[in-house]
Amino acid sequence: MKLLKESAINLETLKPIKYVYLSALTYLKEIILFIILTDVPFFVIGIDKFNFTLLLVINIITLFILIYLIGRKRNSEIAEIREIITNISNNGYNDNSEIKLSSNLLLLEEDIRRMYEKNQSDIAYLKKLEKMRTQFIGNVSHELRTPIFAVQGYLETLLNGAINDPKVNITFLEKAISNTQNLNNLLNDLIDISMIESGEMRMSFRYFNLREFLMPVVDDLKYLAENKGISLDLVILNEKLTVFGDKSRLRQVLNNLIQNAIKYTDAGKVEIVVEEESRSVTIKVKDTGIGIPKEDINRIFERFYRVDKARSREVGGTGLGLAICKHIIE
Repeated sequence: MKLLKESAINLETLKPIKYVYLSALTYLKEIILFIILTDVPFFVIGIDKFNFTLLLVINIITLFILIYLIGRKRNSEIAEIREIITNISNNGYNDNSEIKLSSNLLLLEEDIRRMYEKNQSDIAYLKKLEKMRTQFIGNVSHELRTPIFAVQGYLETLLNGAINDPKVNITFLEKAISNTQNLNNLLNDLIDISMIESGEMRMSFRYFNLREFLMPVVDDLKYLAENKGISLDLVILNEKLTVFGDKSRLRQVLNNLIQNAIKYTDAGKVEIVVEEESRSVTIKVKDTGIGIPKEDINRIFERFYRVDKARSREVGGTGLGLAICKHIIE
C-alpha cells in the first residue's frame, strides 16, 4: 500500500503533459489495437515504401494527439470524482443534490448520491445509537443506585441499633427485601433487553388453545386486582379458538400489561378482551384507570421512560417492561 501511495504522489508531481500520457497508458491495449487496425491493412494490401512511411508518421502524430486527449479527459474525470469524495469526507454537502458530475458520468453520479445518502443515514444512526447508549448507561446507573442505596440505608440503620427496636426492625427488613426484589426485577429486565437487542432471544412458535392459555394468566394475577377492590375479567367468545405463537413470550407481555393496568387502576375493572378476525386475533388489555396523557403516548415504549416517575417507583416499575413488550411483539 505504501509503494502504491508513493507512486501516486510521484505521478502527480510529474510535469502535466507527462502525467497525462502516463495516465492514458491505462488504455494501452486499445492504443495497440488502433495501430493494428489503421496500419496493417495498408501493409497487407501493399503500398509503396514512401506512402507507407508517410502514413505511419501521420498515424503516430494522430496517435500522440489522441493519447493526450484521452489522458486529459481521464484525468479530468478522476479529478471530478476525487473532489466529490473529498467534499463528502469533509461534510462539504448539505444534501445529495449538490453532488454533480459531467454528463458522461451521470450513472456514477447517481451511485455516489446513493452512497452519500447511505453514509449520512449511517452517521445519523450511529449518533442516535451513541446517544441512546449514553442515556441507557445513565438510566441504568440511576435505577440501580436507587434500590441499592435504600437497602444500604435500611441495613445501616438496623446495625446502628434499630434491629433491637421491635417497632421498626421488621418494617425495615421488609423494605430492604422489597428493594432487593425491585433490583432483581430490574436485572432480569436488563438481561431480556440485552438478549433481544443482541438477537439471542429465540422464539418458539406452537399452536395452542387461546382460552386455556389465558385462564391461568388471569388467575395468577386476580389476587392483585382483588387486593385493590377491582375486578379482572376475561372476555373470549370462541372457547375453541386456536392460535399460533410463542406462549412463554406472550405470557410475559400479558403479565406486564395486566400488572400495569392493575397498578394504575384505583376503581372499576381490568378486562382482557379477545377479538377474532379472519386470519388473526387481537388481544386487548383494557382498564378504567388514570390513562396516559396524549403527549406521552408516543414515548411509553422508550426504555426507562415513565409518565409518572414518582408513582412508577412507588409501585415497583423498572421502566423497561413496555420496551420489552414492544420488542417481543415486533
